[in-house]
Amino acid sequence: MAICDWPADERPREKLLQRGAQALSDAELLAIFLRTGVRGKSAVDLARELLAEHEGLAALMSASQQRFCQSKGLGDAKYVQLQAVIEMSRRYLAEALQREQVFASAAATKQYLCAQLRGERREVFAVLYLDNQHALIAYEPLFFGTIDGAAVYPREIARRALELNAAAIIVAHNHPSGVAEPSDADVRITARIREAVQLLDIRLLDHCIVAGPEVISLAERGLL
Repeated sequence: MAICDWPADERPREKLLQRGAQALSDAELLAIFLRTGVRGKSAVDLARELLAEHEGLAALMSASQQRFCQSKGLGDAKYVQLQAVIEMSRRYLAEALQREQVFASAAATKQYLCAQLRGERREVFAVLYLDNQHALIAYEPLFFGTIDGAAVYPREIARRALELNAAAIIVAHNHPSGVAEPSDADVRITARIREAVQLLDIRLLDHCIVAGPEVISLAERGLL
């Protein structure tokens, strides 16, 4: 049955307008993005099939262009459209952090870092540079590694903080393994970064680890 033949309160678009986007399932949200289905399948049916094929929304959204376009009903145009949506979400979150005190909004900070790092297939070590009101000056990925780790140089973090006239920083990296728990190496590099920036009267506020949708704060764990 075509979606237009469904009861009005069950159609994804109408449901979103009446109840808000949070009321929709992953398949219904994806169906709105797809707009149309394929022969013999509605957009919702196709969305469910794609989610099953990719084992979830996160994997679909972080799929490579080649992997994404191999799926039925998808192609280069949809891939470009999805990347634009993801980037707009990242920029929206960045603007919110530029208006707020980042350290006073841990949830927003975690959400932003998750959007930036959760889809990375290699380890990325990034820094949030903050002003004296703890609002965002810049987000910069600085070090890149393999799935086993990244070489991190505290003096480079400190040097960049001086260039940006930052009063505080939050560092973050992802665990492509999907396990967010901090390692002994994570705790050690946190201590080294803290010591490096303290000499310049710059505060290290937190070190966050992103693994899929999970974000762990070392400050909240008492490991800072």
